[in-house]
Amino acid sequence: MFELQPTLEDDLLIARPLKDKDVELLYKAASDPFVWDQHPNKNRYQRDEFLNFFKGAMQSGGAFAVIDKESNTIIGSSRFYDLNENDQSVFIGYTFFEKKYWGKNYNHSLKKLMIDHAFQFVDKIHFHIGATNYRSQKSIEKLGAKKIGEQLVEYFGEEPRQNFVYEIKKVEK
Repeated sequence: MFELQPTLEDDLLIARPLKDKDVELLYKAASDPFVWDQHPNKNRYQRDEFLNFFKGAMQSGGAFAVIDKESNTIIGSSRFYDLNENDQSVFIGYTFFEKKYWGKNYNHSLKKLMIDHAFQFVDKIHFHIGATNYRSQKSIEKLGAKKIGEQLVEYFGEEPRQNFVYEIKKVEK
C-alpha cells in the first residue's frame, strides 16, 4: 500500500509529513515573491494566498516539510497527490524551495527520494509544471521526465491554470 507521507532522508535533507505547526516556518521560506515568479500562481508569497496553499497541502494527505539537515530549518515543501491505483500512477508536485537553496541539489535530491519511494508502488510518476515555469520544466527534464501533454489544473481554492504534464516511467528509470 502506497504511503503518501513517509519520512524520506538522505545526506542533504529530510522530507517529513507536513504538520499544522509548520505554517509559520514554511511561510518564511515561501514569502519571497521571486520563489513564485514563474509559477502559475504568482501570489503565493502573500500571506492569505499562502495560507490557502498550506490548507490545501494539509488536506492533501501527502504533503512534506523539507528540512535542510545542516541548518535544521524548513526550506520548502512538496507532495504526492492524485494516486491512481488503476493506472499505477501518482503525481509529485507543489514543490518549492527558499531561493537560497536553488541550484544546490536540494530539488534533485528531494525528487530522487520521492521517485524512489513511489516506484516501490506505482509504474508511472506524473508532474504538473506551469506552462511558463521554465526553471521547473528544465529541472524535471534533467531527471528524465518527458512532456506528455497539457492540462488545465484547478489548484485548491485558486483559479485554474495551464500546465504541462510530464511523466517518468518505472521502466525508464
